[in-house]
Amino acid sequence: MVVYQTPDLTAASFSIALFGLAATTVLLLMGTAWVDQKWRLSVALCAIAALIGIGSVYEAREAWLAGQNVPVVYHYVGWAVSMPLQVIALFFLVGAAGRLSAGLFWRLVIVSALMIFVRYLGEAQFMHPTLAFLIGLVFWLYLLGEFYFGQMDDVVRTSTGDYLRRGYFWLRLIVTIGWAIYPLGNFLTAFAGMADDGSLSVAYNVADILNRMAFGVAVLATALLSTGRNTHA
Repeated sequence: MVVYQTPDLTAASFSIALFGLAATTVLLLMGTAWVDQKWRLSVALCAIAALIGIGSVYEAREAWLAGQNVPVVYHYVGWAVSMPLQVIALFFLVGAAGRLSAGLFWRLVIVSALMIFVRYLGEAQFMHPTLAFLIGLVFWLYLLGEFYFGQMDDVVRTSTGDYLRRGYFWLRLIVTIGWAIYPLGNFLTAFAGMADDGSLSVAYNVADILNRMAFGVAVLATALLSTGRNTHA
């Protein structure tokens, strides 16, 4: 039986992320009943992303406790599902306020999935790390380009919903700043020769607070405030 040691901050960070994701999942699932029907899909997708995070963090924590090391695949299996789900949630959140093309939906899904897959290939040495890092970076920049300058930004700017514009600003900021932690970790392991002695896992677990928990809560808050406005209108 593996026992926690008090100074083991890495294990503690896994537990904080695990419990936080569980609380976020419950909150978001409850929140689907509090918002208008047009916002429910976005909130539910964020709940599923947080739920996926629970499984991946739990497996990573068990790997850490067993061998004081977390193989890279434990991080990527969760990201491969949760990050595309969050991109889709953002798409439907904006789509509730205006028309978005089906082509944009499929581009976002494919690019977000490929972004994670290519980074994994590089870190797992199935692909040249430099090439994988650069391709993954291009995919991430493409997503940011769509969020800042594409159809979604056009819909939000022309929307009459003040809460949607504010929520979209913060959600887009999370994808910009929060998601930057992942390619940074990729860079440190692939080019700087950094081995995960626990510090990288701590950084990823802290990132989960922003990228999975805060993202989902921001979607719920945007939907709730927009629902409240429509109720009082």
